[in-house]
Amino acid sequence: MTPMATWIDSALVLIILTNLLLIGSSRIRTCIHVVAVQGVILGLLAIAARRGAPPPHTILLALGSIGLKGFLFPWLLFRARREANVRREPRPFVGYQVSILAGIVAMGMALWLGRRLPLPGDVISTLVVPTALFTMLGGLFLIVSRKTALMQVLGYLVLENGIYTFGVAVVQEAPLLVELGVLLDVFVAVFVMGIIIFHISREFDHIETDRLAALKE
Repeated sequence: MTPMATWIDSALVLIILTNLLLIGSSRIRTCIHVVAVQGVILGLLAIAARRGAPPPHTILLALGSIGLKGFLFPWLLFRARREANVRREPRPFVGYQVSILAGIVAMGMALWLGRRLPLPGDVISTLVVPTALFTMLGGLFLIVSRKTALMQVLGYLVLENGIYTFGVAVVQEAPLLVELGVLLDVFVAVFVMGIIIFHISREFDHIETDRLAALKE
């Protein structure tokens, strides 16, 4: 195994561990930091996934990913967290012990599916598809199992990280315009969600989505 292959496998294992940490953590500050770390790792993975010297558009994509996911998005989320004055996910729909068990089951499913999915050519690592699937499942789980709007935004980012992992590692020749379009979509979504959270926190003393839904009744 080459040093680059070892680094790629280590990065993918780290992404798996960060997913488990996100699923089992109630501290929103910690979760934002973890998602930021994922963004930096994925930016570096975009470079490592290319065989040989990376072309300029790949370097641009990596820098864009690191800048947006590693710094700008976390800054927006920390600001929304400060304005909303929320520190923890107080009462999730699914408890944290059950969440960790669900995460382990999801990881096993991702490993099983990753070994059986037909792929259009070689991939950089046998772990990349299971990691991408597990990250997408982890993001979906955060969206449906957490009540706080901030945690659901983080779940959306984790879901997109899974899609991004699959794309940069499997689709070697994806056009730069498409890749940057994904980042732009995520930027707009997080920006809008941050504004919504800010306005909700000004009007109400909580940002739990299930309680907000009761206002319609």
